[in-house]
Amino acid sequence: MPEGPELHLASRFVNEACRGLVFGGCVEKSPISRNPEVPFESSAYHISASARGKELRLTLSPLPGAQPSREPLALVFRFGMSGSFQLAPGDALPAHAHLRFYTAPPRPRLALCFVDIRRFGRWDVGGEWQPGRGPCVLLEYEQFRLRIPPFEKARTVLVALQQHKLSPELTLSQKIRAKLQNPDLLELCHSVPKEVVQLGGKGYGQESGEEDFAAFRAWLQCYGMAGMSSLRDRHGRTIWFQGDPGPLAPKGGKSRKKKSKGAPRSPEDRMEDPPPPSKTPSSRRSAQRGHPEQTTAQQPEGTSLQQDPEAPPVAEKGKRRGRRATSACHKPQSIKADTVSLEPEGTVAP
Repeated sequence: MPEGPELHLASRFVNEACRGLVFGGCVEKSPISRNPEVPFESSAYHISASARGKELRLTLSPLPGAQPSREPLALVFRFGMSGSFQLAPGDALPAHAHLRFYTAPPRPRLALCFVDIRRFGRWDVGGEWQPGRGPCVLLEYEQFRLRIPPFEKARTVLVALQQHKLSPELTLSQKIRAKLQNPDLLELCHSVPKEVVQLGGKGYGQESGEEDFAAFRAWLQCYGMAGMSSLRDRHGRTIWFQGDPGPLAPKGGKSRKKKSKGAPRSPEDRMEDPPPPSKTPSSRRSAQRGHPEQTTAQQPEGTSLQQDPEAPPVAEKGKRRGRRATSACHKPQSIKADTVSLEPEGTVAP
């Protein structure tokens, strides 16, 4: 799922890709998207972007003399689980491009596309940030450290976790050096996302390319690493840590430590495994009658079992009451393996 640093990288990509481009015409929305139409039309306009937390704001600014004359329009995007921006040729749009901004002639036609495979992403016309959010940890760090009411509850927890207490006997230079080597957690909330942004690339998911994903994977120190513990809160969110979680531990939560592949498993771990699949009643009845099960080695691929011509024909019974037995001449329903399943809005992806 796109997080704060990735939206910051997306805003940087939009600004770099659209620098010097002049867009024109209407904003085009795909017919299957349930997001609102964008009532904007201009013969010439620029596109810029800014990010704050998990939101990205796109600003459409008409150029002087553009027709019809109108004010700039802002859109706020929330990427959901798979949202991203791509710049593509106008005649080769990417799949799942649900909102498209086209460049104006005479240059070759390009399209800035909001691509969202799962369609959980949203955009709002008007450009207002979501109310109630605290200061941005990346761009508003000084305000982030102040006692801002929306952040006050989380701030008190983080301050209580501070474990590095400087000795009063240290000199000023030693205190500065110790603070640089052991930053407090409020500072880490700013510096850790900043490190991800400085990795560069278009994102840090596998869909961003192996090169970008390999750099992010090498940077990871906690998430999914061997020897780390994890806790899940009441919202289903997982936090990875080492040592005592302290006040961050949710009430009633159990710490689960990630083990390496070769490490022995405890009885508690084995209890969490799902039970092996049991035989169906029809399979058990077949085994009781003494019918041997056909193995893969006994039946070559592409062949079917045939009944002995000397044996009397046996009518095959349907598995359910009122259901006819399946005939061998019936053509099975074909299923496309490459069909992408789209979850309906409001559901949680597996």
